[in-house]
Amino acid sequence: MMPLVTRIAKRLAVLAIGAFFIYLAVWKVFPFFDNRTPVALALFITYVVMAYGVIPGLFRIYRLFYRPVHLPLYCTTPDGFASDPINIALVGTRQQAVHAMEKAGWQEADHRTPATLFRQLVAAITGRPYPRAPMSHLYLFGRKQDLNFEVQIVGSRARRHHVRFWAADLALASELKHHVRFWHRFYRLTHPNPKVQLWVGAASKDTGIAPIRHNAQVTHMIDPDTNSERRKIVRDLKRVDQLTGSRTISVNRPFLLKNRAWRGYLQSDGRIAICELR
Repeated sequence: MMPLVTRIAKRLAVLAIGAFFIYLAVWKVFPFFDNRTPVALALFITYVVMAYGVIPGLFRIYRLFYRPVHLPLYCTTPDGFASDPINIALVGTRQQAVHAMEKAGWQEADHRTPATLFRQLVAAITGRPYPRAPMSHLYLFGRKQDLNFEVQIVGSRARRHHVRFWAADLALASELKHHVRFWHRFYRLTHPNPKVQLWVGAASKDTGIAPIRHNAQVTHMIDPDTNSERRKIVRDLKRVDQLTGSRTISVNRPFLLKNRAWRGYLQSDGRIAICELR
């Protein structure tokens, strides 16, 4: 009985929050811009303000008081929602990781700056390729990714392979040191070089465009089969002889994640490939 009551209460809370956002947009934000701009422009500005300002801001305030509790099996969005499963790891220095991935045909993504975001927008409008397009920030160990790589799929602007890596370094883990220790259970570093790290990563493939379910922003739709992306990276690294060894181990039971994209989900077999770099 109690689980049913709890579920109903949560759904009513979501309904109330949604009703508040609709009220705010229709009765407050839109009239303000409608009095100053043409209707079409007022609608667009209202969407941008609500989807990229008000709603994410309120969710981030909410996450200050309520942080999701989970094993570090997946990274999260800046708003704290579940995102890509962790499915691959590299062992080596930062320089080795960049060298190995780029030799395997993966390009390191540009940093997100006004200039690169503008270039990405122009590329999307004109259809020009941008193989180092910046990637959105996802979070693990309390911080955004340290490295990100991508491979554009020829003939499509919205499809690409991509992977984000985080150094499993206790010194960088803020308050989530137990998440780092979780991954050290499966690979304990013994290398004398302190620059050698365990880089845990989330690999996935963009297949299209979709709205984000909780704030209506535009994002990439992800292929549900994240396991195939893990296998692709291992194959690519082996093809160019960048590995001294690799093994795939189980860290959890297979699981399913509801992706932030509308009607999207991701599946994982609960395994991670650990790749030792040459």
